[in-house]
Amino acid sequence: MLQTIRDRMTGPILWGIVGILIVPFAFFGIQSLQGSGGADPTVAEVGGVKITQSQFRNAYQQAYQELQQRLGENFRADELQQAQLRDNVMKGLVQDLVLQQYTQRTGYRIDDAGVREYLEAMPYFQENGHFSADRYRNMLKSAGQSPEQFEARARQQLPIEQLRGAVLDSAFITPRESEAAWNLLHQQRVFSYVKFEPAKYLATVAITDDQIKQRYEQKKDSFKAPERIKLAYVELALDQLPKATPPSADVLKAIYEARKATLFSVPEQRRASHILIAFGADKDAAKKKAEDLYAKIKAGADFAELAKANSDDPGSKNKGGDLGLVKHGMMVPKFEAALFAIDKAGDVSEPVQTEFGWHLIKLDELKPAQTQPFDDAAVQKQLLDLYKQQDAVTRFNDMSTKLEQISFENSASLDPVAKALNLQIKTTEWFTRKGGGDIAANQAVIAAAFSSDVVKDENNSKPIALDPQHLVVIRKAEYEAPRQLQLADVTDQIRTELKDETARAQAQAGAAALLKNLDAGQTFEAATKVAGVAPVSPGSVQRDNKDLPPALLGALFKMPHPASGKLGYGEANLDGGDIAVIALSAVNDPATQSTDTKDIQGSGTQLRDALAGSEFSAYRDAVQKQVDVKIKAAPVTSDADPGN
Repeated sequence: MLQTIRDRMTGPILWGIVGILIVPFAFFGIQSLQGSGGADPTVAEVGGVKITQSQFRNAYQQAYQELQQRLGENFRADELQQAQLRDNVMKGLVQDLVLQQYTQRTGYRIDDAGVREYLEAMPYFQENGHFSADRYRNMLKSAGQSPEQFEARARQQLPIEQLRGAVLDSAFITPRESEAAWNLLHQQRVFSYVKFEPAKYLATVAITDDQIKQRYEQKKDSFKAPERIKLAYVELALDQLPKATPPSADVLKAIYEARKATLFSVPEQRRASHILIAFGADKDAAKKKAEDLYAKIKAGADFAELAKANSDDPGSKNKGGDLGLVKHGMMVPKFEAALFAIDKAGDVSEPVQTEFGWHLIKLDELKPAQTQPFDDAAVQKQLLDLYKQQDAVTRFNDMSTKLEQISFENSASLDPVAKALNLQIKTTEWFTRKGGGDIAANQAVIAAAFSSDVVKDENNSKPIALDPQHLVVIRKAEYEAPRQLQLADVTDQIRTELKDETARAQAQAGAAALLKNLDAGQTFEAATKVAGVAPVSPGSVQRDNKDLPPALLGALFKMPHPASGKLGYGEANLDGGDIAVIALSAVNDPATQSTDTKDIQGSGTQLRDALAGSEFSAYRDAVQKQVDVKIKAAPVTSDADPGN
């Protein structure tokens, strides 16, 4: 059982749960537990369960921040497709609720023991290959969650993963389909192509002033400078606070006594081995087998050899039943009680029944509980670090309260709060609703910056959390409303736009003329010569070729097989506006070798995984049709939605 859990933890369930850990709760986490007070419009209902505007905003903010973290320096707020992100967030919330309701209705459940086993199998919570309760609590604390919140979310998510696993595991393909997938992957195509490049037509394109004026009048409403703003702001960050004054020994001693049991004490640990006899179809027969093995052990038989030959636990049998070091709380209660009742190393318990079967448990080694002394140098360092951390958090919390109070009471200026908390007033560069650099890349800052409270009323904002330990208060420094751009402002832009359009049209016309001549019977060589383009002949290529543009390969491998002794022709739109005309001369299927068996199986696995994903999407869509989903209103991400 434990090994099965570990195996599954390397797949989608691990990342599903890790996602819950790393991304703060949005819809089903702490917000839903606490509820939302005040007017909070409903944006959707799923089976009678409401998704509110604030819940959507929380989910959107988290998706936005996750995207920022994933892209790092490559993140550009001005290039973000916010409407698409909003749609994806809403779709995810709806699908999550649909699957939760469906799994509840169809009887998928996870009990406390199941949740515990999943958590203990997660590498994120392990030290030296074993679950660490301290690491578990500390990681959750750093993510702003409690074990109760995290486990409640896991209890909701794991039944969905059970359902997903049931569907995914049912997908299969035949050996012939595996071979066909491998053949397609290794198929080779022989071709030549020519490119019609708009850039080569630009020099001959002339745009008149009348054309520019006409385009300006046609698109006048689009030629507007967006509103923009500069902000003044103060920021309060935990990691930027002055260092704490070194504490006295009495203070460190008090911390030591308070945290001794959890941080400086290692509980009793026992290295154990076991032989598991699963119940199977005959529970009595399983018990009889366990009793027979116990008798053999008492008669002197080697425990490890019996485990290798008889245990039904695939994770430990090949290691002679070895389970490693075990602490209280790691095993199911009956197993744990039997293990910790053994008095000395080398002894073996009588058969013990748990929900997994009958166990014979051997105590291999007993490590008594140990406590590090207060005077230990490592303990002193850890205590000092704890003090500094606690002191910084206390000061940060106190200053956060003052930051909110003073900035509210003096809403027309940042000077009082900067003076009271010894903070520097900083300014941003100009930015629009698409965002900018530094704090202006944060979605919450953008939303607050363009709110009526900041722009029109010229108030300080409420403290905005860039992260749980980093707050900013902003106010308007300078603001420019949207304005109409005059013809002179956009003449160069329009001229470039018209030249690019004309050049692309000429390139498209050239490609169309070439294809027309080829259809009329001209040879590829003659027709390309007339068109003034030089063929490129890459020769024989496969789908995974890295040297050719993906769009060119995509079009090439969609073309039908050419007739014997003739060329087949096609067209591809390449990045940058280039147009390729393709001449396909041959399609060569690979010859299967006995050494290709592993690769063929790998291609089959990829095909099966793709099929499984499609089947689950279809299954999820079918489930969603059974649930009443109502979109009540278009969701927005803030009071000044930057996507609107």
